[in-house]
Amino acid sequence: MAAMNADLRLLQLTDTHLATSDDSALRGVVARPALRAVLAHARAFHWKAEALLLTGDLVHDDAGGYAAVREEFAGLGKPVLCVPGNHDDAQALGRELAGAPFQVGGHADFGAWRVVMLDSSVPGQAEGRLAEAELTRLDAALAGSSGRHVLVCLHHHPVPTGSRWLDTVPLVNANDLFAVTDAHANVRAMAWGHVHQAFESRRRGVRLFGTPSTCAQFLPDSEHFAIDATPPGYRRFALHADGGIDTEVLRVALPAHMTEAPGYLERAAAG
Repeated sequence: MAAMNADLRLLQLTDTHLATSDDSALRGVVARPALRAVLAHARAFHWKAEALLLTGDLVHDDAGGYAAVREEFAGLGKPVLCVPGNHDDAQALGRELAGAPFQVGGHADFGAWRVVMLDSSVPGQAEGRLAEAELTRLDAALAGSSGRHVLVCLHHHPVPTGSRWLDTVPLVNANDLFAVTDAHANVRAMAWGHVHQAFESRRRGVRLFGTPSTCAQFLPDSEHFAIDATPPGYRRFALHADGGIDTEVLRVALPAHMTEAPGYLERAAAG
């Protein structure tokens, strides 16, 4: 167990959108090779991280893709903390990723930090909601954190992004989430996926982070659905023992053969 005065280094990868087929693409980007390129970059430059965080849409409406998740992450020698997204099957995710190094939901303690993982997925819906049981579990995890700082992780964004179309599929009961977190002084940050873009803000002293997908990106500040040509990315966190946070988004350029596939045809609001 890490000492209570130790920093936590964490890498967030999100919206991998894997499928049974290795050449499946999302909006023109071949998902599995793109993920491999992102992981290769992380391993080359930021592999001292203590854990990996996967914040939803691990697969794209294809439970067969969880085999690919296991193949890509199981042998990396680090804990892999997971939450489901709107393209995941939460039950299948929990079943297929049961056991080390994966942890689906719950919370994990690393020195001075507790990472709480929430399930905001709603079967068949693009928007998210935290069930009463998840809110109760969050409250207990915050109250019982033994003095640790807390990073709260989920898939759906609880605050507006500035993109009108994307903000029609947020966490619809964000006020319930904030009612819990506002009651605890140890919440330092929230991190999510779903938005396929970098995002950073603050709310009542809590830092808020959205992170790019490891495949296709959404155009920021867009009135209507639009794809951004920005490369895939991931986020590096340095969570300090005093509660301070250093973070940056890393981008990984892809060769043309990974970015010229036809892609899925799906409703724009699916995220």
